[in-house]
Amino acid sequence: MSFSRQILVGLVAGIALGLFLGEAASSLGFAAEGFVQLLQMTVLPYVTVSLVRGLGSLGPDEAKRLGWRTGRVLLAFWGLALGFAFLFPLAFPVVESASFFSTTLLQPRGRFDFVSLYIPANPFHALANNVVPAVVLFSAALGVALIGVENKAGLLAVLTTVEEALARVNRFIIRLTPYGLFAIAAVQAGTLSLDELKRLEVYLVAYALCALLVSLWALPGLVAALTPVGHRELLSETRDALIMAFVTGSLFVVLPLLTERAQRLLRRHAPEGSEADRLPEVIVPASFNFPHTGKLLSLSFILFAGWFSDADVRLAEYPRLALTGLVTFFGSLNVAVPFLLDMLRIPADMFQLFLATGLVSSRFGTLVAAAHTVALAVLGSCAMSGALRIDPRRLGRWAIVTAALAFVTFGGVRVLFGHVFPITYEKDKLLTGLAPLKPWRPVTATPAAPPEAEPAGPLLERIHARGRLRVGYLEDSLPYVFGNARGELVGFDVEMAHELADVLGVDLELARLSRARLEGHLEGGDCDLIMSGVAVTPERARALLFSQAYVDETLAFMVLDHRRQDFESWDAMRAGGPLRIAAPAGIPYYEEKARGLLPGASFFKFADTAAEMLGKQADSIDAVLVTAERGSAWTLLYPRFSVVVPEGTTVKVPLAYPVARHDAAFAGFLNTFIDLKRKDGTIDALYAHWILGRRAAARPPRWSILRNVLHWRR
Repeated sequence: MSFSRQILVGLVAGIALGLFLGEAASSLGFAAEGFVQLLQMTVLPYVTVSLVRGLGSLGPDEAKRLGWRTGRVLLAFWGLALGFAFLFPLAFPVVESASFFSTTLLQPRGRFDFVSLYIPANPFHALANNVVPAVVLFSAALGVALIGVENKAGLLAVLTTVEEALARVNRFIIRLTPYGLFAIAAVQAGTLSLDELKRLEVYLVAYALCALLVSLWALPGLVAALTPVGHRELLSETRDALIMAFVTGSLFVVLPLLTERAQRLLRRHAPEGSEADRLPEVIVPASFNFPHTGKLLSLSFILFAGWFSDADVRLAEYPRLALTGLVTFFGSLNVAVPFLLDMLRIPADMFQLFLATGLVSSRFGTLVAAAHTVALAVLGSCAMSGALRIDPRRLGRWAIVTAALAFVTFGGVRVLFGHVFPITYEKDKLLTGLAPLKPWRPVTATPAAPPEAEPAGPLLERIHARGRLRVGYLEDSLPYVFGNARGELVGFDVEMAHELADVLGVDLELARLSRARLEGHLEGGDCDLIMSGVAVTPERARALLFSQAYVDETLAFMVLDHRRQDFESWDAMRAGGPLRIAAPAGIPYYEEKARGLLPGASFFKFADTAAEMLGKQADSIDAVLVTAERGSAWTLLYPRFSVVVPEGTTVKVPLAYPVARHDAAFAGFLNTFIDLKRKDGTIDALYAHWILGRRAAARPPRWSILRNVLHWRR
C-alpha cells in the first residue's frame, strides 16, 4: 500500500472511530497532540539551517535574481488570491436580513507590533518562543552576510550535514503520519460541535469550494502553464503534504516536506547544471514571512460579514480593502479582521462569527497555503534556472478554465442557498433563550405594594413569619433581571434571589418597582431588598443602606459599530469634537466622572426606556453611557452597537443590594451570604452564564454511534 493510501486509511479510520465513540475519543488527545509536537520539533531548526546554508551558498548576482524573480511570482499569487476573494459576493443569495447579533468582546484591541514580530532583538528568544518571522529574518540576514564571506566552504559543509540530519529525523517522524492523523481525526470527529457553525453555511461552503479550486486547480494549473511540471504530476508529488496540512491545520509543520517535494520535481525538469533543486531551501522558509494565498482569501469574510449584517461593501471600496488587507495580514488575522470590520463600518460583532468559522475555514486555508508554498518554490526556481516559459495559449486556456470553474462554484452556491436551502435569520434568541443554571420554580411578578399588616421587629424575623422573601426588581435591568422567551423572569439577580430564599428557607416573591422611587419602596416596606443590578453611588449611599458589593462593573460607552475607533481612548474622544452622550437617570456620580474626563461633551438623561432610546434615538446621539457588562447584553438585541471601554482611565461601578428600612442586621446577613456565594463559586458561575454569555449549563453529550445508535451507557 502506498504511503498516500496509508494516510487516507488512517484519516478515514480516525473519523469512523470518532463518530463511533463520540466524546470518548478525546482520550486519544495525547497522541494527537504528541504527533503535532513531534512534527514541530525539527521545523524551526530546519528553517534556520536551510535558509542560512541556502543563501550563503549563492553568489551576489544569483541572490538578487532570486529575490526579483520570486518576488514577481509572489505578486502574481497575491493578485490571484485577491481576485478569488472579491468574487465571493457572487455566492451570496438575495435575502431579507436584519442586523446579526453576538456578544461584543470588551478586551482592548491588539496593536500591530511589526518591530517585535520581524526584528529579533534576541534571536535565541525568537527561536525559543517560535517567533517564525523574526527567526526567518535573522537567518536570512546571516545567510546574506555569508554570501560575501571567503573560506565559507567548511561552514557550509557543516550546515549541510546538520540539515541532512534534521531531514532524516523529519522523515522518520513523517512515517508516523498515518497513526498521528488517525488520532487527530478521531479526536476532531468525536468532539467537534457544530452548534457554532449554524447560519454560516453560505460562507463555509463557498470558502471550502473556493479553497479546493485554488489549491487543486488554479495554483497547480498555473505552474503547469508556465513550467515543464505537469498538473497531475505536481498534485501526485505533493498530495501527502497537502493532506497533512489540511488535517493538522498547520503550514509550519509541513515546510520541510514541501521543500523536499519541490526539490524532487525540480530535479526531474530543471536544466542540467542549473542546481535549481537547491533553491526551494531558500524560497520555502523565506515565503513564510509573507501573506500567503490562503491568508488573503480571508478577505472574503469581510465581504460576507458586510452582506450578512446588511452593510454591504461597495465595489469602490475594494481597492482600499485589498491594499489595507495585504498590509495588515502581515500580522495576526485575529488583529487584522476587527480592524478591517471597523474600517468598512461592518458590525464588530461579526468577529465572533469569524472565530466560529475558523473551526472549518482554517483547515482549508492551510491547504491553500501549502499549495501556494510549493507552487511558489517551483515557479521561483524555474524562473531562476531558465525553465520558465511564457506561452499565451497555455495561459489563456488556464485563465478560461479557471474563470469558468469560479463562475460555476460561486454561482452554484448562490443557487443552492437562494432556492434549494433558503436562509432564514433569527435576531434575539441568544439572550432571551438563556435558562437558569438551576431548575428553580418559576416566580411571577407582583405589584409593588407593602404586605398586609406585619408585626414590628427585625426584617429577618418578619421574613420568616410571613414565609416569603419579597425581592424588588427594576425593568430595563439586563442581564440581571429580564423576561426570557417563555415569559419568565430570569437573570443574574433572579438566581441570586432564589439562592437567598433557599438559604432562608422561605418562598420567593418578586415585586416590580419604579426606578424613581427606590427609597420610597424600601422605606414603605414594598420589598425587603432590591436585587436588580443597582449601582452604588454617593447619593444613593446617603439615602439607602447597601450590602457589600457582589459585582464590579466597568464604565463604558455604547456606540455605533463604525465609530468604535473614535471612543477607544479618552484622548481620542476629547480630540474628536463635541459629543452628545445619553446617560441613564439615577447615576449622577458616574455621569460626573464622565463629564470630568470629557469637558466638552453634552449629557442628557434617557427620555424613554433604554430599549426605546436605542431603537428610535440612536442616530441623534454619539454614545450611551453604560457599563461594559450591562451594555454587552443590550448589544445582543441591538447589534449595530458595540461596547467600548476607553483606554487611559478605568472607572469601576460596584453593584450591591439596598435593604429595607436601614435594617443593619439584615445587611450583615446579606454580607455573609455574598461572601459564602463568592467562595462556593456561585457568583462566578452566574457571572460566566449571564454576563459573559458562556453556556454554564451542561450541554448534552455529543452524538455518537455507540451512544445514540447502540444505546450504550457507561
